[in-house]
Amino acid sequence: MHSTANLRVAVVGAGMMGADHVRRLTATTANADVVAIVEPDRDRAAAAAALAPGAITAASFDEALDRTDIDAVVIATPGFLHEPILVTALERGLAVLCEKPLTTSAADSLRIVELEQQHAERPRIQVGFMRRFDRGYQELRALRESGVHGALLALHHAHRNPTTPPNFSESMLIHDSVIHEIDIIPFLTGERITGVEVKKPRRNSLAPPDLPEPQLVLFTTESGTMAIVEISVNVQFGYQVTTDAVFESAVAYAGRETSQTVVTGGVSGQGVTPSYKERFAAAYDEEVQRWVDAARTGGIDGPSAWDGYTASVVAEVAVRAQQSGAAESVGYALAKPAFYATADDAVLQDGPAR
Repeated sequence: MHSTANLRVAVVGAGMMGADHVRRLTATTANADVVAIVEPDRDRAAAAAALAPGAITAASFDEALDRTDIDAVVIATPGFLHEPILVTALERGLAVLCEKPLTTSAADSLRIVELEQQHAERPRIQVGFMRRFDRGYQELRALRESGVHGALLALHHAHRNPTTPPNFSESMLIHDSVIHEIDIIPFLTGERITGVEVKKPRRNSLAPPDLPEPQLVLFTTESGTMAIVEISVNVQFGYQVTTDAVFESAVAYAGRETSQTVVTGGVSGQGVTPSYKERFAAAYDEEVQRWVDAARTGGIDGPSAWDGYTASVVAEVAVRAQQSGAAESVGYALAKPAFYATADDAVLQDGPAR
């Protein structure tokens, strides 16, 4: 499309995430118009359409493509529905922002990686790992790259949700939640994940009877840096995501201060965000704006389908580790294709401080 025109966007899926993207694209994002909302549930579609005057509603992506001109698509459906929409988008030459996960299996993600290289001259799919756009994580990455405090030795991640929806399964702890840490660990360390182990401490009685949580997921990277993730999804008090980065001569924190601290009556207190939408609001805004800006010129500005594939590989191994109780090694089907090469790759080859 012509770079001076607004990006004509279809949002597929009008649940909580999709509706939030419709609102963001309409009210916050520059140079984009929501022209179609794809949602088979009529009430959800109507509610989302009310946020984007002029957008059509359609029960399927194919119907939307037949009825209006579309340049780009935001995929906000459940993960198991992503692949056919991705295939259609690639065949039509559309720009894509796909919420995590890219697909629900490593094999399917690899097929998307291969298909994208067949249909495009450069990456067209950006995956919605929004933590990369959070200021705290960007600062931690910059600190590691600077080398000022020596090598990054370990990461402590806490990922806490107030409650789980009905039918939330044990494997979803990995595929729906820890998948964010699976992406952010290579982002922070500059290295691939090579091993995973899962430990299950005493079960939270507030969790559903068939959900063994919290869990501790231990990841190891190429140099031996370790990252431990506490995933706890029924803590009741709110949504909390934090990371402590342990360097040779310093410890740096991200996410511990997300609201004002008030000291009164002998007590010090701080608010906790109720959901991911508040905790990462600024990150989502930056993510979507940068995607729109890049899509208008035929590119992406964030995690690629390759990043989605590698995350899918690690997630599958992590689920296996949940079941086996053993340390599991991670292997990738191929090396990173030149098609997905970035400036970061050149920096890593030069051997930055770790």
